[in-house]
Amino acid sequence: MAQKLGAELIGTFFATLVPTAVDVLYYTGSHVDFVSRWLARGFITVALIYALSEVSGAHIDPAVSLGFVLRGVLNVRQMLAYWVVQFAGGFAAAALAYALWHHDVVLGASHPGTGYTHPVAFVAEIGATFLVMLVILGTAAEEPVVGKQAALAVGLSVSTCGFFVGAISGASMNPARSIPPQIVGGEFDIIWIYAAGPCIGAALAALVAFFIYGRPRHGEEKAGHGA
Repeated sequence: MAQKLGAELIGTFFATLVPTAVDVLYYTGSHVDFVSRWLARGFITVALIYALSEVSGAHIDPAVSLGFVLRGVLNVRQMLAYWVVQFAGGFAAAALAYALWHHDVVLGASHPGTGYTHPVAFVAEIGATFLVMLVILGTAAEEPVVGKQAALAVGLSVSTCGFFVGAISGASMNPARSIPPQIVGGEFDIIWIYAAGPCIGAALAALVAFFIYGRPRHGEEKAGHGA
């Protein structure tokens, strides 16, 4: 379990640091364009799944862990332990970002796009997380592509969500990626969007998975609780 928790801590640290840093650079005009901004998130997701999936399942996202619990392949005690280290990794990344960019760290926190209301951003987070969670469960349900072989599909779905909802909500899909930079940056009024939206999306995906894939298979169990 210590190895699993260590993997989730390190994984979520980088899953938070990379998007936060890229967004700060994007909004400050530091040669990061729109396409690179979202590809970076997909690339770091692929890399972390390759590196950590055989240890912890590479959830690196409290919403994903919740989805696996609702799918019946992860117990609540392990999910809560994952949540603790996932948020610890997120806050460590946010603290480092603050040390580098000070109050500009708030630019790296997910937030609704210009012209979009909070409820619209909330719905966008539900939809994006639903898609990513469904891809995670779908690839895990197929034994030949579980773990490392699922990395590309999941990474591409993360980047794709960035392209189509990034301008609406920031395409967080991960409470541990968004809430720590928001708290460190003092942006408290939108936390509910990035706490509830991804969790609802993951829960809906877990429900739909029962109709599409049937009962959980061995690959999902492996992805749910790691090696």
